[in-house]
Amino acid sequence: MTRSNEPTVSAIVICKDEANTIRACLDSVCWANEIVVVDSGSTDGTVAICREYTDRVYQLDWPGYGPQKNRALAHATGDWVLSIDADETVPPELFGEIHEAIRRPDAPDAFRVPRLSSYCGNWIHHGGWSPDYVTRLFRRDRARFSDDLVHERVLVEGGVGTLSVPLRHETFRTLADVLGKIDEYSTAGAEMAFRRGRRATLLTAVVHGAWAFLRTYLLRAGFLDGAAGFMLAVSNAEGTYYRYLKLRELALRAAEIEESNEDSTQPAVLEEDVSDEYVDFLEAVDVTPESKEAA
Repeated sequence: MTRSNEPTVSAIVICKDEANTIRACLDSVCWANEIVVVDSGSTDGTVAICREYTDRVYQLDWPGYGPQKNRALAHATGDWVLSIDADETVPPELFGEIHEAIRRPDAPDAFRVPRLSSYCGNWIHHGGWSPDYVTRLFRRDRARFSDDLVHERVLVEGGVGTLSVPLRHETFRTLADVLGKIDEYSTAGAEMAFRRGRRATLLTAVVHGAWAFLRTYLLRAGFLDGAAGFMLAVSNAEGTYYRYLKLRELALRAAEIEESNEDSTQPAVLEEDVSDEYVDFLEAVDVTPESKEAA
């Protein structure tokens, strides 16, 4: 606490090549007592923009979303932490609600916030995207992020309250952004599933992809968002389909490596198009061809 017993707030942001959105993000949290930014190799001017707002800018490698956010959290010093993504903004009304909430004598240890997201310039109100509650505000010493590579969660040691004013999330500005995220998230999701012993077939990928479309577009009323709702449903289906296909690919490659190791006393050599990160990943997991296939 400060001398006036006012709770302090640290805003933490992780980013890479977010020059198009980071200024609006940081403008929206300039009221925070400190801003902590962890960048993972931006080449588009993002770091220079961040340094206009704070000297707490750290340039580190990329270990995944959860671990990276924990790195940012480790640099925070405020009583409360507001975790915000580079493509999100805090509207003035939400700032006011945060200001009042953390000063309540009976404030819980964390708050979840509704989030309103846009897809290629359209605000999405259905399809499972709204209401979209995310835990983003918490006491620094009462929470941390899970170590998930993607879709990380805030693990809170205590109660969680709910705020009412939405966080603004400019998810995808263009279809090129959509395709890039589908590739990134499907790869990370497949790696996490593989580490947990899950496996997939071509049929698994098709069935899960089709179900993702039906759930988004019909069961969650994505059709009420018009053309954008249909596009979002297709994107969700593609992301799910490719996640399971990549999981299948990981299992096949792992089986090939194990078979090669059994046939030779020399370490198996992967093709040249396989990255060093992929080799490190395979070495870190227990490759078991007999593992149960994902449902």
